[in-house]
Amino acid sequence: MESDRSFSGRRALVTGAGKGIGRAVAVALSQAGAQVVALSRTRADLESLEREHAGIETLCVDLGDWDATYAVLSKVGAIDLLVNNAAVAVLQPFLEVTKEAFDRSFDVNLRAVFHVSQIVARQMIARGVPGAIVNISSQASQRALWDHAVYCSTKSALDMLTKVMALELGPHKIRVNTVNPTVVMTDMGRINWTEPQKASTMISRIPLGKFAEVDDVVNSILFLLSDRSAMTTETLPAPSKSIKPRTSFPVGKGGRSHQTPHYFCHVF
Repeated sequence: MESDRSFSGRRALVTGAGKGIGRAVAVALSQAGAQVVALSRTRADLESLEREHAGIETLCVDLGDWDATYAVLSKVGAIDLLVNNAAVAVLQPFLEVTKEAFDRSFDVNLRAVFHVSQIVARQMIARGVPGAIVNISSQASQRALWDHAVYCSTKSALDMLTKVMALELGPHKIRVNTVNPTVVMTDMGRINWTEPQKASTMISRIPLGKFAEVDDVVNSILFLLSDRSAMTTETLPAPSKSIKPRTSFPVGKGGRSHQTPHYFCHVF
């Protein structure tokens, strides 16, 4: 991905920055001139990020913990750009979904986005500066997938939260957008999609006939954070070649093999 200096003088907070898309966004923003605060609940991931990119500040907190999140972020200082990337995917059939899985998923995938965005937006407004927020959602917000009742629900809710945030924060010159990837070739994505038959089934449903690379998603996020999209808010782009709609879904074990879960998981 080509870097530019359009983020010089900006300070960015990226959640779920320990690995995958979040880590790549944090690095790209730093290379593009931003001061970056990378947040993850996994200290080992943050330590490796610090070793590889000394200029990136790190914060270790579990965003599922409301009070701990507030304690950390209330002291984080000025933030101009926010990327809400942290998420969990606990995959269970609808009839087997547990309270623990439901609560954990909504705590991290929705409530944490709500909370972090409130904290950051309030200080943007108090400083009287424009800002940009990008929420990382998923094509799972728009397509029913086996064993994804909770995950799909959290991402659909996130899409609507983005629209309301854009509506209410727009008068304060804060733009809010969502990126909705499908299959992305993170380290986990490559592990899950190396089997040719499984991969070809999903690729046949993607109009461009290929999976997305991490940079495809990162480039979309950086565009939405940048001044190049200064008049863009409340959008839900799908940079990863949106899944084609289907008139029907297969039923039973044969169908389940086509609805593979893990590529939607952003691990933090």
